[in-house]
Amino acid sequence: MTMRQQKYGRLIQKELSDIFLRDKRGIIGKAFITIAEVRMSPDLSSAKVYLSMTLAKDKKAVLTQISEHKSEIRKALGDRIRNQARIVPNLSFYIDEVEENAQRMDELIKSLNIPKDEK
Repeated sequence: MTMRQQKYGRLIQKELSDIFLRDKRGIIGKAFITIAEVRMSPDLSSAKVYLSMTLAKDKKAVLTQISEHKSEIRKALGDRIRNQARIVPNLSFYIDEVEENAQRMDELIKSLNIPKDEK
């Protein structure tokens, strides 16, 4: 990933985080969402947004709800970055599973029955 993609991705991440924090339209309900990562396409026209959801009982339903309001979210993003960027990227939302995978690994490691090394 180029420096330009990373810089633009950080801008998108910061602004989307703020948009979700101030969610006035009630798109995300009671779920606490953080933007885990934003991956930009080489031409900066599309962004893959990875969401970490805590307190969300049904993450897929929250993701569907966010995806249904994608155009509203993109417009809000455009209003915020129009002075800094020429293109408002198309947004694709995904559930970030890094946290769940880490918890699963911790549970697996704790459940291992490793005999003591006898010297």
